[in-house]
Amino acid sequence: MPDFRPILFIIGLLLTVFGLGMLVPMIVDLAFSNRDWLVFLGGAGSTVFIGLGLVLANFGTTGNLTLRQAFLLTASIWIILPLFAAIPFIFSDLNLSFTDAYFEAMSGVTTTGATVISGLDTAPPGILLWRGLLQWFGGIGIVVMAVAVLPMLQIGGMQIFKVESFDTSEKILPRAKQLSGMIMAVYIGLTAVCAAALMAAGLGPLDAGVHAMTTIATGGYSTSDSSVGIFDSALVDAIVTLFMIAGSLPFVLMILALRGKPLSLWRDSQVQVFLAILMVICGLVAAWLVILKGFDIPSALRYASFNVVSILTGTGYSTTDYGQWGAFSTAIFFMVMFIGGCAGSTSCGIKIFRFQILFSTLHARIKRLSRPHGVFIPHYNGRPVADTVTSSVMSFLFLFLITLLLLSFALAATGLDPVTALSGAGTALANVGPGLGDIIGPAGTFGPLPDMAKWLLSLGMLLGRLELFTIFILFTPGFWRV
Repeated sequence: MPDFRPILFIIGLLLTVFGLGMLVPMIVDLAFSNRDWLVFLGGAGSTVFIGLGLVLANFGTTGNLTLRQAFLLTASIWIILPLFAAIPFIFSDLNLSFTDAYFEAMSGVTTTGATVISGLDTAPPGILLWRGLLQWFGGIGIVVMAVAVLPMLQIGGMQIFKVESFDTSEKILPRAKQLSGMIMAVYIGLTAVCAAALMAAGLGPLDAGVHAMTTIATGGYSTSDSSVGIFDSALVDAIVTLFMIAGSLPFVLMILALRGKPLSLWRDSQVQVFLAILMVICGLVAAWLVILKGFDIPSALRYASFNVVSILTGTGYSTTDYGQWGAFSTAIFFMVMFIGGCAGSTSCGIKIFRFQILFSTLHARIKRLSRPHGVFIPHYNGRPVADTVTSSVMSFLFLFLITLLLLSFALAATGLDPVTALSGAGTALANVGPGLGDIIGPAGTFGPLPDMAKWLLSLGMLLGRLELFTIFILFTPGFWRV
């Protein structure tokens, strides 16, 4: 059996920070004279108590984690943190059941954005801020995991993004600790700039702060049931769209750009493909709205660009019920929810680089068929792709498809209609948020679903955020053998 002490020590540290984070919404509720401040005080006290207990009991046991410990730590963090994050939801005026509270917390920490709560417009301010903080904490955790942990675990082709493999990363940030610090600085800076821009556009401090945190985290939790559409502002839509795109770009390349190499971001093939896909899909949906739905061109561009960017990046905001735009747009939204943003960002989905490697591999195979004696090697970003990376990407895509089908069947078995089951499975695995249909579409919530469906979707969100293999490997007998 692996040594669990280093794992428990790190979890204890994270729980301590998590508990201290509950003091922020507690202060907000106090300022608004809302009695839920007692809930946050109690949640903070219990979480910090358990966190410090784990730290003190396992102090001095940390070191270089083994591969098995890294897998266990990654999975444990995203399972345990929602348990404590659910405390305010259970005991607040919302009075959610444990199932609903855990679903909401899991959706927040994984930056999925699916919600069971209706009546957000009248919800306590502390709860609204806590939902935003959950996604903000989850977003920075996702970036660090994507940059430092998943490449080491060689999951889904992520080994191609090992920090030491970048030509320039070693020169500017030779140590992982420095890299994490710079990522945190960029993350906080983007959040602050986004919040300031939203306040300048007319939003209040609470609305601006929550939406800034959930925009940069590409999470999508809002302070209103109508999401960003409640503000009915083209300027707010433009600001949020811009920062959703920023949150979907590789943070390591942003660091390079801020340190005097701005072209390193724009020359990256993953960024180029991501932006190209955005422009093409936004153009198609806008043309559909103009030609067949009677929108004027400015309105079509505004609504199409915001909602396409929101779904593609996995943020999950909405400014209108795009489910009413017709079959073509619905099919487009269903397909793009799986694409996601760039690796090393807060975005979700399959990720752009995997599609690039897939098409590069297919192109090389086709060439090999026409010229059997030629040597054709898949390339990514101008570099040859190793066979281990190619096989890892193919394995991930196959497992993603199988998991999507199995989860859809399981949800259908709970009594959900086919559209709700399939789109629910897709939005959970891709960590997008809203699905399709009248129940879980952009105008609905996940509240009416059966409890079993909510637990299945919570599992789907966990699997999608941790790139599938991190969880599935824990159920293989070989993982536990010494």
